[in-house]
Amino acid sequence: MSKTMKFSLGSDHAGFEWKDKVKQILQDLGHDVVDHGTNSSESVDYPDFGAQVAQDVVDGVVDFGVVVCGTGNGMNMVVNRFAGVRGALVLNPEMAMFARAHNNANVLTLAGKYTPEADLESIINNWIETKFDGGRHQTRVDKMSALEQDSDKPVKA
Repeated sequence: MSKTMKFSLGSDHAGFEWKDKVKQILQDLGHDVVDHGTNSSESVDYPDFGAQVAQDVVDGVVDFGVVVCGTGNGMNMVVNRFAGVRGALVLNPEMAMFARAHNNANVLTLAGKYTPEADLESIINNWIETKFDGGRHQTRVDKMSALEQDSDKPVKA
């Protein structure tokens, strides 16, 4: 098993069941979890929960974040608005491995409607166990980071 890590979790109403399953997997592996909710199927706004997870990652109070919404798209858009966050929408174990190995992703985004429950444990294990490859991939991550520095330029919606 890898070293004990700390994870920040957040979901909306369409992802809370998967978030709870991820929480249990992480805790069973001996990791610490900060759960920002939500904890029911009552409709909520996903940006409120994704932002808390992204801020935890930016502040360095956790090693990784995990966010879940129905498709994963909304949460992924939210977390990637934070400088220093590299969120990856992952639908299967292989994507989890490549998101870490090639992109050094620090937030795992899951789709409550499209991520197979049978794959959750493998996705989490691949996410935790895969190390960043560096090398040519570091150059690409550095280029993404450089784009963050230009984020004060106006953009059209």
